Amino acid sequence: MAKTPGRNTSGRGQRDLKVKVRTAKGRKLSSTRWLERQLNDPYVQRAKREGYRGRAAYKILELDDRFRFLVPGARVVDLGCAPGGWLQVAVERVNALGTKPGKRVGRLLGIDLQEVEPLAGAEVHVLDFLEDGADDKVKAWLGGQADVVMSDMAAASSGHKQTDHLRIITLCEHAAFFAFDVLAPGGTFVAKVLAGGAEGELMHLLKKNFTKVHNVKPPASRSDSSEKFVVALGFRGRDADTRDARPGD
Repeated sequence: MAKTPGRNTSGRGQRDLKVKVRTAKGRKLSSTRWLERQLNDPYVQRAKREGYRGRAAYKILELDDRFRFLVPGARVVDLGCAPGGWLQVAVERVNALGTKPGKRVGRLLGIDLQEVEPLAGAEVHVLDFLEDGADDKVKAWLGGQADVVMSDMAAASSGHKQTDHLRIITLCEHAAFFAFDVLAPGGTFVAKVLAGGAEGELMHLLKKNFTKVHNVKPPASRSDSSEKFVVALGFRGRDADTRDARPGD
């Protein structure tokens, strides 16, 4: 079980020394730079200390600290949940294990295309959320509608910035339409996007279906990344105008 984050366990007065990585034979320069960045990333180090499955856990922690959507008793669906860092955060915050006396017990469902290491307090299924009937399966597993649908999914990188941007925006749009099918009125949708100029239609779609929509870059997102997150609050319900064509229609 992950420790409660936020406490500095490194000790004061210690000097952080930057780790230099030499380029090994057969290793690309880009791989060396990635390894060096990982070794020097404070969020990577903190995740190891606190028992999270990856630095991405701090992104959802920071978003929830600001917008408070992972509340005790909430029913949450995590799309593309591997390796499980967001699930770890949600288990504690929605009280999925019932460890907070007097608080409602939440329900947590993780969905991914690949097997995910089991996590106490979360139910994880291998499922393509784009397949026909996926929304009905999720609602059946969840025992009703969701209060939160969240996604840290990213399309496979092509190496071409604009192409990758369009791919992740399309993926986010698919996730949004899935959320329209499973969210209860008043629910929340959180998803990763990449800045790049094609977000307009997505934001228009979300603003029609939610009372408040925020475009946020949490501190845990690397400063040199174009990654941002949309946080859409107050789902208007299935009777709202969701008639925009789904991506690919």
